[in-house]
Amino acid sequence: MFVYIIRRILLAIPTFLGITLVTFLIINAAPGGPIEQKMQKIRMGGGDGGKSTGVSQEVLDSLAKQYGFDKPVHERYIIWLKNISHFDFGDSFSYQEPVIDVISSKFPVSLTFGIVSLFLTYLVCIPLGVKKAISAGSFFDRVTGFILNTTYSIPPLILAIFLIVWFAGGSYFDWFPIGGIKSDNYDDLTTMGKILDRTMHFILPLTCYMIGNFTELSMLVRNSMLDIIKSDYIRTARAKGLSDKLVYYKHALRNALIPVATGLGGFLRVFLAGSLIIETIFNLDGIGLLGYSSILARDYNVIMGLTFISAILLLVGNILSDIIYVLVDPRIDFK
Repeated sequence: MFVYIIRRILLAIPTFLGITLVTFLIINAAPGGPIEQKMQKIRMGGGDGGKSTGVSQEVLDSLAKQYGFDKPVHERYIIWLKNISHFDFGDSFSYQEPVIDVISSKFPVSLTFGIVSLFLTYLVCIPLGVKKAISAGSFFDRVTGFILNTTYSIPPLILAIFLIVWFAGGSYFDWFPIGGIKSDNYDDLTTMGKILDRTMHFILPLTCYMIGNFTELSMLVRNSMLDIIKSDYIRTARAKGLSDKLVYYKHALRNALIPVATGLGGFLRVFLAGSLIIETIFNLDGIGLLGYSSILARDYNVIMGLTFISAILLLVGNILSDIIYVLVDPRIDFK
């Protein structure tokens, strides 16, 4: 297993270089870069509505040097690799701050929603999937299956608008705040008041975060459990007189969770669990909105910073999935 992990780490290096190189080339090839946007601001500042195009070559050269565009793209990529080797992501063109500070300031919102949604999803979906498998074909299984498939088919945008109109807009029920993560008077509330305030702000966007994975995980557990229940060793355990509870929850459940466990390595992605649609509608200043605004502003350093973190979390998560796979099923031996 140790040798396999070393091989995976070595393989992750060219994969990481491929991901970052392709992203770097694409964003640098896109029109409307920082220099063009800076020039537009200079022209607009001239008071003629941007009609003047007279920007001297000296100004252009100065801007190119300021943003590091006075070198060929391959040299800039090598410089970027050298800088990130000591975690220097450069400064944001839009925020005029170090990229790491900009990204860190957006982490709390996305990280909180990511962790809570992951925890609640596994907490509810595993028992629900097991119950559906045990009672396969029953009224409970059919009703919950219909509800899960219906909610899964609803786009997050439509669901978010529906929840706001019905439960937060005041048109029908004014139970929840429309957006944000806390009220204006949050600091004046008691401890229990703060907890309740946060909870009320989290319910609607959290529902949108969870809805897709909720259905996928529940059905995955159900179908995996059904396959295990039909196995010969389960029938043998029943023939020996073991109770259904012991058969299902001790012998069947562990093997049924193997496909689920392989996805646990992806828990690292909760650090970048931002969703553009959800964060925009519910006014959440998180990673999803930062990534979108950075792309529009051609904030290359922020984009590459997010790409770097996403690639690392993805590659490390895949390796952790393999390790968890072995821990859950000792029969697996990667060599």
